[in-house]
Amino acid sequence: MNYIQDMRQLIGSNLLMTVGCGIIIEQDGQILLQHRKDRDVWGIPGGVMEPGGTFLETAVRETYEETGLRTENLQLFGLYSGEEGYPEYQNGDQVYSVQIIFHTQEFSAELMQEGDESHEHRFFKPDELPKINSHQERFVNDWVNKASLPIVK
Repeated sequence: MNYIQDMRQLIGSNLLMTVGCGIIIEQDGQILLQHRKDRDVWGIPGGVMEPGGTFLETAVRETYEETGLRTENLQLFGLYSGEEGYPEYQNGDQVYSVQIIFHTQEFSAELMQEGDESHEHRFFKPDELPKINSHQERFVNDWVNKASLPIVK
């Protein structure tokens, strides 16, 4: 079991505050996105921090688990909070998620296509993006618009 599952047993679907960490992986001006299995949307790799973890450890671990890539030389891309931090979950679980997003162009290993959470992974040009997870649109839009870093919202 993990922290989120443990908390859900205690509080049901009531509001739970989480910290999410992800990485914008860029190659040749393209962004790596994963096609999620739980919803028909695309987003950046990442996941929820477990108690005692660090932002960097969480981002690197989750990205490796989801993509098979080992990432290096991560730079802070942005800190995201506010009203957009309430993702919608089909099972009724309520969450307020603060997001810490990193950026890198340095990675190694072979890109895994299908995993537990995703159908596939693919690099996209900024003007050819698929349907993005609404909770992650602001990260991706900030990348497309080349916002000044780090972003604090």
